[in-house]
Amino acid sequence: MISIIGRRNSANVQKVMWTVGEVGIEYTRQDMGGSFGYSDEYSQLNPNKVVPTIRDGDLSLWESNACVRYLARTYGEGSLWPTDSRTLALADQWMEWQRSDISGAFFPLFQNKIKFSADEVNADQIAAGVAQCMRLYGQLDRHLEQQTYLAGDEFTMGDIPLGTITYRYMNLDIERIELPHVHAWYERLCERPAYRHHVMIPFGTNAEEWLREEINNANLQ
Repeated sequence: MISIIGRRNSANVQKVMWTVGEVGIEYTRQDMGGSFGYSDEYSQLNPNKVVPTIRDGDLSLWESNACVRYLARTYGEGSLWPTDSRTLALADQWMEWQRSDISGAFFPLFQNKIKFSADEVNADQIAAGVAQCMRLYGQLDRHLEQQTYLAGDEFTMGDIPLGTITYRYMNLDIERIELPHVHAWYERLCERPAYRHHVMIPFGTNAEEWLREEINNANLQ
């Protein structure tokens, strides 16, 4: 039984929940972070005070992409965790690209559009985030012109971090360029039951709605 600690509307938690859903193992999830705060016990497990943290037996692990890799390697070998080194390396590459490139462009944009109050919003950050996301998603679109999923013709762990963010990107009220190959990939993700259940969660259009949706998702598994 895997224990996942973190609020359901966190994108980083959603990566892990989606992974668990894909490999079909039993789990429990406990609300933590955001409006739920952090318990003293959690702070001992994860000194960074961010979510998620997972527990599997005597192992406690944090950093969302590390959690995805662990779960894929331990429970999804041959599917989420490719058995050939080339595909595995490509899946890992796109997970790193999500962390190093897309995250830096997207999350400030998302915070300004959804999570910040009106007096906190920075219009320059929104404009910069929109422009950077256009450029990066354009790069991703050119890559997906050649193949079905990020690491090849099969769904792997490499699709999970970017796929999680892409649900939010596609549903923000922002300008986007035409992305036919990203859209086709995204539509394939939307067909996956674990993606629909764990990632395609309403997040509102402003800070008040974001908080309401967070509370609405309390205790849901």
